[in-house]
Amino acid sequence: MNVFGVDIGGSGIKGAPVDLERGDLAEPRHKVLTPHPATPDGVAGCVAEVVEHFGWSGPVGVTFPGVVTGSTIRTAANVDKGWIGVDAAALIGERLSGMPITVLNDADAAGIAEMTFGAGRGRKGAVIMLTFGTGIGSALFTDGRLVPNTELGHLELDGHEAEKRASTKAKEDKDLSWEEWAHRVRKYLAHLEMLFSPELFIVGGGVSRKAEKFVPLLTDVRAEIVPAELQNNAGIVGAAMAAAAR
Repeated sequence: MNVFGVDIGGSGIKGAPVDLERGDLAEPRHKVLTPHPATPDGVAGCVAEVVEHFGWSGPVGVTFPGVVTGSTIRTAANVDKGWIGVDAAALIGERLSGMPITVLNDADAAGIAEMTFGAGRGRKGAVIMLTFGTGIGSALFTDGRLVPNTELGHLELDGHEAEKRASTKAKEDKDLSWEEWAHRVRKYLAHLEMLFSPELFIVGGGVSRKAEKFVPLLTDVRAEIVPAELQNNAGIVGAAMAAAAR
């Protein structure tokens, strides 16, 4: 069965039909740039553009980079603050002629996909999925069950929000070497390990395609650290899974 998934990010909005038996994209994804400012109307229009690119009609799962309760947006760190309080499913559904819309936190979606089809498959205990991009998203699982909306990228690290120090954007903005960036990520993981004692860290987001450049540098952390197997498609797959589960 195919269901459509869309992943809203701070820099791009991408989506595709997902084959839920294989846990992979049924067709190559389509991506558009996130509008700036990333207002509700602007982003909803881009989501509709991605879905309509495939001529899709049916349920759509959509990720959002912030806390989502029900389908209402509660926080918006890397998109326009006008999202706060918006019923995202209703807004996007209007743009898509009443298609059923399911909305969830972006890292939670990626984590659900990785725990089902990827690096977290069959793992027990505490597992933390981290998505490194414009910010740092997080998904916390205990024995395979999601604790939603953890948003651990906003924990304090060296007097700043962790994502301001250790996101992929921070690496690019500061022109950090892989070694310099890995040092920051390592401190962040050590902080998370102190708080949650995970058995496994799954490192996702676009940077997971280059895992060999930095994962070997993440030493002095007790937990196992592995790259996301679905890489940057995990959010799309997890969004589709959430839509299918409704």
